[in-house]
Amino acid sequence: MNKTIVEGLKPYTIGEKLRTLRLRKSLGLVQLGKHTGLSPAMLSKLERDKVFPTLPTLLRIALVFGVGLDFFFTDERKRHTLAVVRKGERLRFPDKPGTSEVAYFFESLDFKANERRLSAYHADFQMQAPEKAKPHQHPGVEFLYVIEGKLELTVGSDQVELEEGDAVYFDAVVRHSYRRAGKPACRAVIVTVP
Repeated sequence: MNKTIVEGLKPYTIGEKLRTLRLRKSLGLVQLGKHTGLSPAMLSKLERDKVFPTLPTLLRIALVFGVGLDFFFTDERKRHTLAVVRKGERLRFPDKPGTSEVAYFFESLDFKANERRLSAYHADFQMQAPEKAKPHQHPGVEFLYVIEGKLELTVGSDQVELEEGDAVYFDAVVRHSYRRAGKPACRAVIVTVP
């Protein structure tokens, strides 16, 4: 095989991923061969990276294990199982772009992480009249921790005032809104999970 192709495919550890999938299902090479239509000898060569599969062959194997082709083409070195976001790297966005009525500014705390199972934000709440607090909703749940100041939170018909150090967890499918309570600055960490 061409050295450039071998070196280009090496980081994806396709053979190792095939073997891991097979062993997780406690399948032998013969059993896997029956499911894929490939010979045990060919499967063994694939697992040992002696040959690389074509996309149709890889798709046959992927279908047996219920994974997508992308499973095989994730470079494990770039998965970002550890993702550090420095304060200076974060970008600040208004909750409603293009309007002067901003309820809060937010910064993503985890934008560098791949395959996130949650989303975390730093929110800086602005002064606004009670009637300006627009309710919103989204799938999943939400967790909020007040770092500084006082925050008025409305979830459905429930209204609660949170102070520094207070935390709340709620179903985000229910319409909810936030409003800074008082003049001192109000900041919080918000975590949403779909």
